[in-house]
Amino acid sequence: MSDLSAVKALVFDVFGTVVDWRTSLITDFMWWSRQRGISADWTALVDGWRGMYMASMDDVRRHPERGYVMLDDLHRRSLEKLVAQFSIKDLTEADLDYLTKGWHRLHPWPDSVAGLTRLKSKFVISPLSNGNVALLTNMAKFAGLPWDLVMSAEVFEHYKPDPETYLGAARLLGLKPGEVMMVAAHNGDLAAAQNNGLKTAFVARPTEYGPLQKVDFEATGNWDIVAKDFGGIADRLGC
Repeated sequence: MSDLSAVKALVFDVFGTVVDWRTSLITDFMWWSRQRGISADWTALVDGWRGMYMASMDDVRRHPERGYVMLDDLHRRSLEKLVAQFSIKDLTEADLDYLTKGWHRLHPWPDSVAGLTRLKSKFVISPLSNGNVALLTNMAKFAGLPWDLVMSAEVFEHYKPDPETYLGAARLLGLKPGEVMMVAAHNGDLAAAQNNGLKTAFVARPTEYGPLQKVDFEATGNWDIVAKDFGGIADRLGC
């Protein structure tokens, strides 16, 4: 059993860990497109969109001379490519804006809000997400996520798993890395956090990618906490 007595703050991956991005986007876009009389394979578009996520951030890393590009802008660039690929016609600027901001309107997993509320009673809680500040703030408002503050890759101008994100979060909180716990449904995120001295908690979200899920069905590292949901993390931490 890990000694977690020094932990003072919990930081959370958001997409897939706190919110169900895939179901949220597909449902939202299907409803919206019926109102607009637009026909498209929204499931394929959403899966393709998420599939471009890592590559778009890697491109920012490869070209620091271009400056940091926030996730809303990366999402918009990827969307424009997919709209052309799927031959979706007659979308206005307002339509493209609505679709891009679908990422601001994601619904939480059933245990998320109650679990976060329990954890907030004892710890500082914040996202530590690749989403930009406006995206995460709007999402929190939409989904009722009770963050104490919003920390984003945008604040550090580095995307996870760059060390600047994990170490920057501890610095902003005035804490040592070992006083911060990273919570995620992704083993890779936790490995990077652990390598930078943070404590770690894994919660499985085996339906995040629907039928396309290939990894992260279970914990594969030596994490400090492994739980089935946020309530289990709260139990382990005495909340």
